[in-house]
Amino acid sequence: MSADFPQDQSHRATLSMSLSTASLHILLLTFIVSAVSGVQKMTVTPDRGTTFNISNSQIEGCKVCTGSGRSRRCSTSLFLNNNTPVSLEFECSRPQDVFSVQIVRNIECTTKLCSGHIVQADSGSLPLMDFNRRFIWDLQASGPKAFKIDFTKAGLRQINPSERCPDRHTYALQAFQTTGTVDVGKYCRTGTISSAQILNQGSFSLDVPTGQKLQDAQFDMSAGEEIKSLAKISLTLSKGTSSSELLSPNYPDSFPNDDVMEWYFQVPDKHRTAVQFLNLTQPRCLKKETAVEVHSRGRAALVLSLMDTHMYQNEGNFSLTLRNCEMDRRRAGSPGLSLNLKVSALNPSYPVLCKVDLRGLEGLALHINKLRPASDCEMKMNSEMKEKITVTSKSDLSFQDCLPEDVQVTATRVIGCSQLEDCRRTPVLLSVPRLPACLPAPLSSVTWTLRPAPHGTVKLTSPTGPLRQSLPGQLCNDSIKVAEEDGTTIGHFCPRGPIQNIQIHANVSVTWWSSMGAKALRTNFKHVLNASFEREISERYIFTVSPSRNSSILVATPGWPVGMKSYSTVSWIVSLPPKMEAQLMFINLSQPKCSKRHTNIRVQTVGSLEEEYSRREDEEAESVTVSENFYLNMSNCMPERGDFHVITKITLQKTKNLLLTIILSVVAVLLLIFVVVLVVVCVLARKKKKKLNHQVSIYNPNGTSFLPGQNGFPKTQEDNESHIYASIEDTLVYTHLLKKGTEIGIYKEFETFTGQTDSQKPLFSEDTGAGNMEGGVRLPLRISCPQAPALPNRPLKHIQPMVDNEIYQPEGQSEEGHSPDLGLRLEPEGGN
Repeated sequence: MSADFPQDQSHRATLSMSLSTASLHILLLTFIVSAVSGVQKMTVTPDRGTTFNISNSQIEGCKVCTGSGRSRRCSTSLFLNNNTPVSLEFECSRPQDVFSVQIVRNIECTTKLCSGHIVQADSGSLPLMDFNRRFIWDLQASGPKAFKIDFTKAGLRQINPSERCPDRHTYALQAFQTTGTVDVGKYCRTGTISSAQILNQGSFSLDVPTGQKLQDAQFDMSAGEEIKSLAKISLTLSKGTSSSELLSPNYPDSFPNDDVMEWYFQVPDKHRTAVQFLNLTQPRCLKKETAVEVHSRGRAALVLSLMDTHMYQNEGNFSLTLRNCEMDRRRAGSPGLSLNLKVSALNPSYPVLCKVDLRGLEGLALHINKLRPASDCEMKMNSEMKEKITVTSKSDLSFQDCLPEDVQVTATRVIGCSQLEDCRRTPVLLSVPRLPACLPAPLSSVTWTLRPAPHGTVKLTSPTGPLRQSLPGQLCNDSIKVAEEDGTTIGHFCPRGPIQNIQIHANVSVTWWSSMGAKALRTNFKHVLNASFEREISERYIFTVSPSRNSSILVATPGWPVGMKSYSTVSWIVSLPPKMEAQLMFINLSQPKCSKRHTNIRVQTVGSLEEEYSRREDEEAESVTVSENFYLNMSNCMPERGDFHVITKITLQKTKNLLLTIILSVVAVLLLIFVVVLVVVCVLARKKKKKLNHQVSIYNPNGTSFLPGQNGFPKTQEDNESHIYASIEDTLVYTHLLKKGTEIGIYKEFETFTGQTDSQKPLFSEDTGAGNMEGGVRLPLRISCPQAPALPNRPLKHIQPMVDNEIYQPEGQSEEGHSPDLGLRLEPEGGN
């Protein structure tokens, strides 16, 4: 058997090679791609227990289709979860530009073991290698224990969410809570992180970009501990000098409300550790307080405030627990809890050698200063003991027992030109240099000194967009200090503001520092500002400002809150968006008592020789509104006491159209006048009509009509003398004819009178005679009434014949055409 064993082993090797070759052939057969008339086709076969999610979130026109004929289905997304070949057809020439692929696998863990491990395999998704792929492992633990992922073989290191990994394989860890998904962190291969434990549910994912082949790897899964935190990350620090950086969950956003995160550090023997809290953002707490707890074996727990910039830990393993409070997030933009954690380890028994070479960076000098003379830190430069080290070219350095808090590392660079014609035409890039990681502390600041030619100017611009000045209400985290070379501060600035550029007629120093200095070292060169040398300007400082629409910005005099230099001047050139105006308010204004000249605040529109606004120190400053691009100029006097400084608030709002306002006002006034005139006319017309309509005839059924008015209603027979007649009309004699008309139905029944009553009072005056008759009609006599004014004379056209019969027939009227109405007809005044 022993003799046959080698032959059997050879046979197995051959068989294994044949199976591998066959598997490769099968794998290649599953990948069929054709580009015919803008359509791509391929065949994929998901692995057993794996789901493919192919989705398009960019272009609606490009779809993925499966099947053929009547069974053909097309959509912008597709789920595949069967271990069978599926033919895919994309309705566009480059689907990899718009589609992304997710390969999802589920792993469940009991209290003892898990159903599988995290295996990075490219077999099933190889035809989709031209697409952006995300491999996701959904993980679930059986409470109260967590699930655990072992990274011991490869090791991971945490990175900022905006960074990318050198091998283009980026990992991410998430925790699923009842309150939502928490991003525990983003990671690259090769680091000090040895394991991660997540409570209840979570996911581990790997992003692989287009065209990148998946690297084979495996991370073992197992049942973890009964943890009381959101997650627990374990790190194994290497021997010698090393450091690790960690970020709070959801960084740079807030750590979850009232939650806990834990990190465990395994420290080599005889090593000391130091912990730094960097780039801290504190929340507003309603209940409890934010804190960090330090736990180490054999010692009581130590509770630290996050405001402690350094924390020291002696030899031995330890854990850090970050606790958040119950935050007040009711206000929009209220900050949460976020921080960057740096842990350094060193062996005090051995010196750390460090080689620094600055020959490729012209004018750059590196300065290392010992901060605590009583510390055990020993610094050497070219084997010579130093308290301060300055490196300008190439040097060999060594550090022993030097912790980050023992030393300070800074850099300086001088840039200048003697003649304006000799200066560089292109801007100089002010970038943070990358220094070796062997230095005991990160680079804390960089200062560039810019020296223009005589009568020249330094112009500063930001490569990342406009700047804003750090002022109350708009403070900066990572700020850039701009000052004159003699130390006179101009201001502190940071990105995301309205200041397009700064021009300074003096030698300038620009200083950059950040609470995340080590982070800047790892990202090659941090581009801070662009500097250029230009011709002389009339002011000492000029700021070019472009506020955005409907915004409110703050600008301050150079050196604020310290006053301006004597006789110095500053201008802001403010460009307004179309159809916007600016309201200027001078807040926090301090005026000196001048011994010579005056301070002055002037506002002048661009292109105009006239000033819109001007105030001296002895005049009260008021707000002003400007509707065009303008200059804001300020100048200082020679102060006798006090100083001159001011913050100007510029608020943009929509322009008010004065011409349109005037036109609308005139139209409104005219309309008001028209309405008033119309009302007056209507009132007068109504009064006139009412007066005209006052005298109307009233029909008296007793047989006589009367006109109410000033005469009033008729009196009774006992009260007047109307029964006395001056004369009797002839028509009244022929009453028998009226009776005859009644009998035949022409007239209604009427009363015969023996004497005249008020209701039968004649309507015409005494002087009415036969001469007033027209058309053969005799008009009755009108009796004057002494109790009331006489009634007006009526025109003849209002008088109807009292009797119209065969005896009193008007001339020219035929017998057939006369009216049978023989009664008295008196029309109302005005007619119908």
